Formats: sequence, structure tokens, C-alpha cells
Amino acid sequence: MPAIVVLGAQWGDEGKGKAVDLLATTESIDYVVRTSGGHNAGHTIVVNGEKFATHLLPSGILTPGTTSVIANGVVVSPEALFRELDALAARGVDVSRLVVSANAHVIASYHTTIDKVTERFLGKNKVGTTGRGIGPAYSDKVARVGIRIADLFDVKILHDKVEASLDVKNQLLAKVYNRRAVEIDAVVEELLAYAERLRPMVADTSLLLNAALDRGETVLFEGAQATMLDVDHGTYPFVTSSSPVAGGVCTGAGIGPTRIDRVIGVIKAYTTRVGSGPFPTELFDEDGEKLWKIGGEVGVSTGRDRRCGWYDAVVARYASRVNGLTDLFLTKLDVLSSWERVPVCVAYDVDGVRHDEMPMTQTEFHHAKPMYEYLDGWWEDISGCRTFGDLPANAQAYVRALEEMSGTRIWGVGVGPGREQTVEVPSALG
Repeated sequence: MPAIVVLGAQWGDEGKGKAVDLLATTESIDYVVRTSGGHNAGHTIVVNGEKFATHLLPSGILTPGTTSVIANGVVVSPEALFRELDALAARGVDVSRLVVSANAHVIASYHTTIDKVTERFLGKNKVGTTGRGIGPAYSDKVARVGIRIADLFDVKILHDKVEASLDVKNQLLAKVYNRRAVEIDAVVEELLAYAERLRPMVADTSLLLNAALDRGETVLFEGAQATMLDVDHGTYPFVTSSSPVAGGVCTGAGIGPTRIDRVIGVIKAYTTRVGSGPFPTELFDEDGEKLWKIGGEVGVSTGRDRRCGWYDAVVARYASRVNGLTDLFLTKLDVLSSWERVPVCVAYDVDGVRHDEMPMTQTEFHHAKPMYEYLDGWWEDISGCRTFGDLPANAQAYVRALEEMSGTRIWGVGVGPGREQTVEVPSALG
């Protein structure tokens, strides 16, 4: 299996870092690649009882001998990149095997400024961004006024591009948002300060990855955000600015679709969401509070509380279809211990009409009410289980029910945050 994709099958924060870290330590992964998003993403990984959080860096950075790649589809804040590298290096992590695409776009300080003032301006209609400049950087990319990593090595080109990018933005800042204009030379100087440290890391990553696949090496493509935050296929406009579905891996890394052998969707045993937007199974009662507390549902990168709800099989089926999933990796099953009965959303009621699949329009999805089936719960602590047979009978039944409802084989189950707290699931689907 030389090319494997791991991506989120809900609204993010599913535990993709755990799945990637597990594969990187058990499957002899040669490269771990980020293909979209920026430092608004976050993965928590526990190694030998020690917790690590990655944001912009691929999770493979924690696996000795694995090359980590930030590909062309990512938007890179040099300041955030070096801050994260320095923090890991201070904890003894070898960060020397990082490669950054020359074609990745740069998040400049003015992108962060635009992001924050726009959200404030929108008020109650805000999207719920992290305020880190991700959206504005992608907007510049599509508008063809973006700055790429390679531009930092040519002063004239960099100056020209910053000037072109700020031409309209400064008018907007001054005349609409009542903010001071951004000085072009100050931005250029700020970005140039990162150039020499970046230079040894930069490469043609499309060429690098295709050559690795030609040699039969194993490349793992790590998703950021998740399916329901995809700019095309998510709950638009409450989405991210990139394409974190499986198809986005190809454009974000510069590889062809025929290269991909396996697509693993990571999904929680319940559902969470950060930021604004519709969330049919969201809970506002004691169960929601309990999920939040036991699950430790606070964003890794943002520090924002996650909204909590029950498992949504409609979303799971949608993610399977959109991504062509071959497997699911179910995380945080241990959080559900102690419920007598566990609801699972199997369909939506939209104005009196049952929907077994995702509603077509934004309006319909906003009106969707969950239709639940109730599965028997369990009381046992499952954090020490290491085989599927070790799980209580009701926990096994819960996994099998989700597998059938979601229409995709569940390959593994997380029963705790640790690297070793994972259970492989015997195949049950034909």
C-alpha cells in the first residue's frame, strides 16, 4: 500500500493525529504529508505518556526516520512554522527531516489582520474562523495575488507581489474598517527575515513524492480539518477555505488519483464541531456537558470549546461517498462508557420528510432534526482493552452497528489517547 490517505470524516478534531501516528509506527511509513490547511489545524498525539500537539507540521514529525512534507496545497505562516519547530526541538524531537513545497502559499501578517477585522465586521453573521489568516491567504491564492514560499528568495518579485496584494487591501482597511494601511516595505522585511532559515527545507515536493512512489516507498497523506468543512462538500459557508477531502490530496500534493491505494476516514464515536454552522445532533443538556468533560473537548490549535453531539450516521455515509473511503478509524470509544443507552442518528427529519442521505440544500440541512436509534451502553472501563474481544459485548455491538450504518469497514478503534490504546477490528463487512 504505497499511498495512504488519512482524513477527517466529520467536522474535524476526530483524532487524525492518532491514526497517522499509529500507521507511521506500524506500517513503515517513509513520508507523512500535509496537503491542505494551515496552522488552524491541530493534532494531539500521546507518546509514552507524553502529550504532543502539532498544528502546521505533519504528525510524522514525531516518528524517527520519517520525512515530513508540507505540500503545495498548504498555506504557511513562517512565524508559526518556526515557533512549532523550535518548541518540538526543545523537547528533544528531531525536526531535521522536514521538507516544504516551494509552491506553498505564505500567510503574511496582513492576512491575519484582514481575517480578524472581517470577522468583527460581520458580527452575528461571522463564519467562526480562527483569525489566523488562513481564509485571506487562500483568497489571495485564488485571486492570483498570493505569495509563495519560492518568492521569499527573490527580493524584487516579493516586493512586487506584496505591493499588488496590498493595493486593494489597504483601501479596504482604511475606508471600510477604519484601520491604518499596511506598509509594504515592513511586510517585505518581515518575510525576508525567514528566507535563509527556510531555504534548506524547500523543494519541489510533487517531484519528491512521485519519485518516492515510483521507488515503492510508502507515503501517508494526512488530512487537516475534515469532510464537513470542505469548501465544496462541507456545510458551506461554515467551512474552511481549502479542500480536505480525498480529491483535494491530489491537487494539494501534486500526485495523480491513480496513485492512491487506501483512504481512511477518522471518525469519533460521537460528534463534535468547533465554530459556527449547523450541527443536527448537537446536545445542549447534561449529556452534551458530560461528553465535553469526559472527552476533553477543547480545540488543540484554537483553545475553543467544541460543541458535542451524538454519532451521525448520515454524515458518516456522506463522508464515505464523497471520499471513497476504504476504512474508518473510530476514536474515543472510551468516552461513551457509563451511558445506559447511546443514541445514534440514522436519518434526518426535514419539515416532516425523512432524509437517509445528506439534504441537498443549506436550508434543508439547517432544518434537519436527528432521528435516533438507541443502542445498549456499557459501564466497563475499556481503556485497557487491546483486542476487539477484550471489549464489553455492548461496546462490540456498538462498533458493529456503526460499521453497518456507515457502510464502511471499521479498521481500528481508539480506546484512549495513548499510542498503544488502539484495538484492531476483525473484518465483518463483505
